[in-house]
Amino acid sequence: MSRRRAAVLGAGIMGSALAINLARRGLEVTLFDREAAPMAATSRWNEGKIHLGYLYGADPTTATAEHILPGSLRFGDLARELVGDLDGHITADDDLYLLHRDSVVGADTMRAKFEAISGLIRRHPDAGRYLVDVSDPLVTELTPAELSEVAGAGIVAGFRVPERSVDTRWFADRLAGAVAAESGVTLRLGTTVAAAEPVDSADGRWRVRTGDDDEHFDLIVNALWNGRLPVDTTAGLTPQGPWNHRYRLCVFIRTRSEHDVPSAIVAVGPFGDVKNYNGRDFYLSWYPVGLVAEGAELELNAPALPTGPDAEAFVGDVRAALERVIPGVSRVFDDADDTIVHGGFVFAQSRGGALDDPRSGLHRRDRYGVERRGAYYSVDTGKYSTAPWSASRLAAEIAG
Repeated sequence: MSRRRAAVLGAGIMGSALAINLARRGLEVTLFDREAAPMAATSRWNEGKIHLGYLYGADPTTATAEHILPGSLRFGDLARELVGDLDGHITADDDLYLLHRDSVVGADTMRAKFEAISGLIRRHPDAGRYLVDVSDPLVTELTPAELSEVAGAGIVAGFRVPERSVDTRWFADRLAGAVAAESGVTLRLGTTVAAAEPVDSADGRWRVRTGDDDEHFDLIVNALWNGRLPVDTTAGLTPQGPWNHRYRLCVFIRTRSEHDVPSAIVAVGPFGDVKNYNGRDFYLSWYPVGLVAEGAELELNAPALPTGPDAEAFVGDVRAALERVIPGVSRVFDDADDTIVHGGFVFAQSRGGALDDPRSGLHRRDRYGVERRGAYYSVDTGKYSTAPWSASRLAAEIAG
């Protein structure tokens, strides 16, 4: 018998992981992407935070943490199955959450939420399988002396939580190499998918349209990040609102020497964060500066990346904002050997709104998953940290 043919649309972390998993289960996979290489867009240019739910301190429930935990706790295991060892490319220390005086929640609310989330983690059977063992997930509040060492203007409290991040550019290179080396995967790069349509019926074969060309498959998985919803409409799936598209820029710096600047997040609201992957590779963002496009249409056009003086001005704005709240970050900017300004899309199946509004739907992120119409699947990946787990589960379902 001939192998079933699957089309996977989008070669980000979800699409690439799914293509590998399907090929290893015996399917013949064609992976489409508009970029010139896999893992070249949003999955490459983000902070790589492997969420345990602490970020969503303004979610009035624990729904976001509950939805995220199963995938995040297994990220390490499943990522190693895809690319091999992760040693040296995961942040080494616990994250710091720095509470700003203009946060949408107070310190008492944050303490209570962190305690509730730690309880969820402690009771989860996979708590020992996270990037570090979080079977006993301790959250400790910084003393005034500890807080004064790392925090600047506007920071009123700080907490140390057992979350980690992965170096997304390193991981992107390894996953791109893995999908290119997988014998059961054919890459169709530099190709924009215009439509996905059933040939006869939704339960039968499907066609992928790319411009004037089309190709038939036994099934299609739409794992696009930006551009997923327009293709869904051609497949007969009506997108269920509300939703919100954003495009955020950030700064990646490699320093000449090592620095012990902590990985820290200013929470909860329109602030920013610093990721120290290995002492020399850093991710730096400030939300009010980095948010350069937002909309609720089916697809958001990517803004042009700043270059030359515009890029320098952007880096300067991010630096000025971060230095006010995390003064030690100045050492990173001063010692920069290589600086890159880049960004990616953020999609949320919720109503938008300003992050300084506690009622904003962006403070809760538990609405994501898979929709299906016959042999067509549409995947809202939700979070980077849950993609390998979601890909593994969906591949097992498809392969039967």
